[in-house]
Parts: sequence; C-alpha cells; structure tokens
Amino acid sequence: MSWYNPSDVGLAVRSKLADLGYGARLFARLVLLFGPTFRRFGLVRDQVHFLGNYSLAIITVSGLFVGFVLGLQGYYTLQRYGSSEALGLLVALSLVRELGPVVTALLFAGRAGTSLTAEIGLMKAGEQLSAMEMMAVDPVRRILAPRFWGGVIAMPLLAAVFSAVGIMGGYVVGVVLIGVDPGAFWSQMQGGVDVWRDVGNGVVKSFVFGVTVSFVALLQGFQAHPTPEGVSRATTRTVVVASLAVLGLDFILTAMMFSI
Repeated sequence: MSWYNPSDVGLAVRSKLADLGYGARLFARLVLLFGPTFRRFGLVRDQVHFLGNYSLAIITVSGLFVGFVLGLQGYYTLQRYGSSEALGLLVALSLVRELGPVVTALLFAGRAGTSLTAEIGLMKAGEQLSAMEMMAVDPVRRILAPRFWGGVIAMPLLAAVFSAVGIMGGYVVGVVLIGVDPGAFWSQMQGGVDVWRDVGNGVVKSFVFGVTVSFVALLQGFQAHPTPEGVSRATTRTVVVASLAVLGLDFILTAMMFSI
C-alpha cells in the first residue's frame, strides 16, 4: 500500500517552485523600483520613521542589557588569563561583528516585520490593493517599494544604535561597577577594532539582513489569504522565515568575510 500519491508530491513541488519564481520576480521589481521610489522620498522617509523610530525603544533597551551581560561575562572570562584590560575590545568586536547586526535583525523581524506583514495583509483582506489596481495604481510601486527601501535604510541605523548602546553598557559594567581601567578599556578597543574589516563587515551584514527581513515581511503579507486567519498565519511565518534566514545568512556571510 502506498503511503503517498506521486501526483501530490509533484503538485507540492510545482507549487513551491511557483512560489519561488513569484518571490524572485517580486524582489526584482522592488530592486528595479529603487529610482522611482526615491523620487518620491517622502514615502520612504515616512516608512523609515515608522519602522526605525518605533523600533528604537526595544533596540536601545536590548542593546544596553546585552552590553551589560557582555561586560560581566567577558570580565570574568578574561580575568582567568590576566587580560581583563581587553574587555573593551571583546565587547566591541562581539557587538559590531555579530551581536549587533544579528540581534537587531531578529528584533526587527519581530517588531517591524510583523507590522509590515499585518499591514499589507489587512490591506489585501480589505480589498484596498485590488481597489488601487482598479484605479490603475500599481500597489507594488506605491505600497510595497517604499516599505521595502524604508526597512533597508532603517536596519543598519538600528544596528549601529544597538552596538553603540551595547558598548556603553559594557563600559558601565566593566569600568564603573567592576573597576577596569578606563584608559585600557578604550585604548584596547581603538587599537583592536578595524574600521573596514570589523565595522564595515557589520554594516554589510545589517544591510543584507535589512533586505532579507523587509522582503520576507512584504512577501508574506502580499501572499496572505484575505482572511483574519490568513493574516495571522502570514505574520507568524514572517517571524519564523525571517529569523531562520537571518541566522543562515549570518553563517554564510561570516564564513565569506573572515576567510578572505
């Protein structure tokens, strides 16, 4: 007795391939709409404010506590080897290389990504996108593209804020509370952190993560079934798919950047 029907498997594979093709075409359209979108910069500016400014609180608080933990754990680890003066270097490298871009992207997916998916999904459920098409207004150009590029711009800025606040959190714990020499804290950091290799790679990561999270959120919202249940499922898929994509891309980018 067969446990599966080969035609069902073929149908599922064809459906997934069709979804991949649709996503690739939509991504290509969003990239090609870079020029027309920024000619109406007010739309992008509003989305940067919506996605970035409203995510600033959770990014700042999270970065501060991550810096606290890095300062505390890093000090007790380095103290075993008599290298507690390198605490500033440890905190800075951990944040600008990895934790800043990655944790910011995960928080961005949970805060801004879900709001994008829910907004687009509700517009689809309310037939607002269909009404725009009836009035000869392209919803991809008018609705999706400004949100996509707004997320791409907001993500590196939020990652920079996360890293900066995290370094200050490590300073508070390491220097103010524990008593590490402040001169050694900053000098080790300045001498060991390379602008292009470390900070630059972190900026590239945050840019790639911004593209990924924004696109996944918009795609899920644009493909959501126009029902309350469909919108809720699309919002859940946004968090899952975007988080897994960020972690997978982080491994690939790290392997590429630090193996050259």
